[in-house]
Parts: sequence; C-alpha cells; structure tokens
Amino acid sequence: MNFDNLVAVLAVAAAVPLILTAVPRVRVPGPVLEIVAGIVLGPAVLDLVKPDQAVRLVSTIGLAFLLFLAGLEIDVRHFRGPRARLAGEALGLSALLALIIGIVLHAAGVVESPLLVGIILMATSLGLIIPILEDAGVADRPVGQFAIAGASLGELTPVVLLSLFFSGRTTAIGSKLLLLSLLGVLVVLVVIGTLRIERSMWITRMINRLADTSAQIRIRLSILLVVGLGALATHLGFEAILGAFIAGAILRLVDADAERKHPLFHPKLDAIGYGFLIPVFFVTSGLTFNLSVLFSSAATLLRVPLFLLALLVVRGLPAVLYRSALASIRDVAAVGLLQATSLPFIVAATTIGLQLHAISSANAAALVAAGLFSVILFPVIALQLLRSTCLPQVHG
Repeated sequence: MNFDNLVAVLAVAAAVPLILTAVPRVRVPGPVLEIVAGIVLGPAVLDLVKPDQAVRLVSTIGLAFLLFLAGLEIDVRHFRGPRARLAGEALGLSALLALIIGIVLHAAGVVESPLLVGIILMATSLGLIIPILEDAGVADRPVGQFAIAGASLGELTPVVLLSLFFSGRTTAIGSKLLLLSLLGVLVVLVVIGTLRIERSMWITRMINRLADTSAQIRIRLSILLVVGLGALATHLGFEAILGAFIAGAILRLVDADAERKHPLFHPKLDAIGYGFLIPVFFVTSGLTFNLSVLFSSAATLLRVPLFLLALLVVRGLPAVLYRSALASIRDVAAVGLLQATSLPFIVAATTIGLQLHAISSANAAALVAAGLFSVILFPVIALQLLRSTCLPQVHG
C-alpha cells in the first residue's frame, strides 16, 4: 500500500492551523479550509493528491471519530425542563419545514429523495457552535443554553433518521424500527453495565492507575466502545456512524463529570480525533468533491444559494419559538443562525446518499457547498449579534 497521498493529506492537515494562526484576518473555520485545500490539491483542480485506499481508510475512521466526539458533546441535562420542551417544539417545526421543502424540491425536479434532503436540512453542527458561544461569553446564558439544546437535538435526530431510512441494507421500515429498538435495549444494557462497573472500587482504582500510563486504558476502552457499537449498528443494518455517535453519548452519560474527575481524558480523545483522524476526513471530502459537476451548469450552481436558504428556513426560522424565553430579537436571530450552521453531517449524509444512489452528484456537491457557506457566514453574523447584546447600554 502506497502512503504518499496520505502523507500529503496529513501535511495539509498540519498546515491549515498554522496558516489560520499566521494570517488572523482569514476568519475561516479549519474544516472549511481543509475541504477547500482538498478540492484544490485533488483531482478536481491540480490533481496532485488522490484519495487512494490508505487515505479513504483513515478518512472512514475519521468520520466515525467525528460522530463519536459529536455524541460526546450531547449533555442529557439539555433535554429537561421548559428549555428542552421549546427546543423539541422547534425541532418538530424544523422536521415539518424540512419535509415540505423536500417535497416541493422533489416535485420541481430539483432533488431525487425528498426524505434524504429533509434529513440533511435538519442537521446542526454542535461541535462548531459551542466554541462560538464560549468565545462570545454567552454559553451559560439563556441564549447559549437554547442554542446548545437546539443544536444537540439537531445533531442527534438526523443521525438516527439517516441510519433508520438510509443504510446499505434495504429492509422494511417496520423491521428497521424493531432493530432500532433492539439497538436501544442493548445500549441501555451497556449503560447499566458500565455504571455498575464504575461502582466497583477495585475496578475504578485499577482504571485510574492505568489511565495515564502507557496503557492509556480509558482511551483503549473508548476506542473499543466506538468500534464495537459501530460494528453492532452495521450488523443490525444501520450505518456505523450511528454506533459511533451512540458511543460518545454513552461516555458522556456514564461519565458526566469526566472533565473534573479525569481532566486529561477528553483532551486525549480530542488529540486523536482533531489531531489526526478528523482532518483527514475533511481533506478527503475535498479530494472527492465533484467541483466539475457543480459548475457544469447555471442550474446546478443556483442550487447552492437555494440549499443555503433552505438550511436557514428549516433550522433558523423555528428559533422564533424561543422569543418568549430570550432577552431580545437579536438573541433569537443569533440562535437561528447557529442552528442553521451545518457541515460535517452534510458531508457524511451526501457520501452515504451517493453510495445508495439516493442523491445525484450535482445535488451532493451543491449541498456540501451550501454547508461550507453556512459555516463561513452564519456563525460570523451570529457572533456579531451576540457581542452587540453583551455591550453595556448607554442611557441619556
């Protein structure tokens, strides 16, 4: 197996943060620049780097780890009380809008599968908006909490729906629901078993003793959980990303105070994911991006702003339901823009859609391009709105 292309991909992954630090005026999220670099260096433009077997293998693992870390960000505390109820109502409105828009686009001959497009439009990138809220100093304020609750639902629901309706195995929906229930039962058993193991002082002492040695036992057990649940999800007829996502959610649930009890645990996982695997996934997404089909016709190119507007309508508009709980219309607009920010799930879902022939190359490219613009534009505008609400008011 030749590793030259993988070396080139890793070089891009290492260069991106250095470029963003050296040129602070370039206010572009790292994943966006990684995808763009992949497009430029890949077959679409310069044809210097190719997505060969080694690159695709690491990229696939990177996708699973991305969903694992996304699941690790899901905090069950955001699914309780009035805030969770409003976030749930907003997600229900998003689902309705996504279905309507998907049906309209399908009737107009724009998309092939209204359900797949609807699921894609419902997604929010929780991992991208949390740093923005922390940067604005509002993560613990109502506006930040509503954004996180809404984004958490927007991260969880599309992953489940994608695995339920679009997987490599064609099974009746009734059977899929039964298998999903079985997966849920197995997950509950894993959670109960893990919690019981944690109560064992002997096992806890042993894990703590091995955690920061060369054994790195917590990391090894986490990887086992990711791969094991990914394999289980695949055997039950779902996408492996569902198992990886659930693995992250389980870890967060059974070890909610990990950042306090084991301060090095999450940084180590981030180091594996964001330091190695996940950048390879984003660069590879650029290498496989079909730029030629995107610019093949004006009609295809016009789908980019169309899908961008659809993202804003599906995920941004339902934020009006938060108006009674937020201080100002600026906060509502900021939450709406953040909820409409989506990229990793779009890349993953379009990749699966292409494999199942549920989406055309043109629509896949246009959706990914719309996701790129959403990550570039929406958070910047939301951050300005949040900062303006934090400014002290001067009264005459």
